[in-house]
Amino acid sequence: MTEKPFDYWSYFIEETRRINAPLYTKIIEGVSGDEEIKALATTARKGQPPANVLLAAVHYLLLRGAQHPLRRFYPNLNGGARIENENPFPPFRSFIAEHRSELASLITNGVTNTNEVGRSVYLHAAFRALAAEAGDPLHLVEIGPSAGLNQFWDRYGVRYRKGGEAFSIGPRDATLVLETDLRGDHLPPLGATPRVASRVGLELNPVDLSNPDRRDWLKALVWPDQIARFTQLEKALAIASQGEKPNIRAGDALSLLPDVLRELPEDQTVCVYHTFVVYQFSEEGREAIHDLLTAVGLRRPVWRLSIEGTLFGETPILLYRYHDGVRDKRTLGHCSPHGAWLEWLA
Repeated sequence: MTEKPFDYWSYFIEETRRINAPLYTKIIEGVSGDEEIKALATTARKGQPPANVLLAAVHYLLLRGAQHPLRRFYPNLNGGARIENENPFPPFRSFIAEHRSELASLITNGVTNTNEVGRSVYLHAAFRALAAEAGDPLHLVEIGPSAGLNQFWDRYGVRYRKGGEAFSIGPRDATLVLETDLRGDHLPPLGATPRVASRVGLELNPVDLSNPDRRDWLKALVWPDQIARFTQLEKALAIASQGEKPNIRAGDALSLLPDVLRELPEDQTVCVYHTFVVYQFSEEGREAIHDLLTAVGLRRPVWRLSIEGTLFGETPILLYRYHDGVRDKRTLGHCSPHGAWLEWLA
């Protein structure tokens, strides 16, 4: 039997259905049969997903005030309503026709550098587990931080929900409280927040939060059906505008990482971490991280927190310890991609 060729647009439609994003399901169903719009989308940079960049470009112009009948289909712009009895694709196509030159530039230059603050739920749990085992203060190095909003995981509160109970951790006066459902039989660590001595991010395409254009593009990458994620991002951006700014070094993470690790004290806990970044690396790139940390571990212990997977389904939370040429690996738990639920195993 001849294997059916992969159809990117059909695949994307199925993923929108899987995460309950009906607006984008209907729009991409229309796009899949429109060769002109598909051609526009495929002008995205090499390695960038055409559907995501196309949708973000349209969303960006709407967020910036573009007036068009399409606006009323976007729940984050219409007060939260989901319009289910009308097809949004005809106004979507009309919007593209009216704004084609602006959209062409956004699509050609756009990068899907999302910063999902909901994942700080998992950082709270994992860094508590790390501190309990290795001690604090922690020196944290993030690979692929985007705008660096998850560097400040400890500024956000967390509310775990399990059955009829709730467990809260983090700052009592936090203006952003991330909520997540607990699965399984175990509770994540609920003790005091570990002290953080230093934090730095290594990012190929850092998002400049002082630039309103880049902030709006960051918002545009969030799907408009997912209002809770959109609200969380806006609150995190407000927190980042106060006090300490994200510490990000621009460039290739594998090139920057050796020097960063050499700068950190050898008698304190150092952890390299990444969330939904390294899965995009080549096989050689993933092996290079392992080899580098193995080499560093010959002179001092170094830890690695990995939360990686596809953007749909279940993701393992892995904690590695590199020391004396040996890599120890533990699965702390499993989680959803955007912070919706956590199953703690440790």
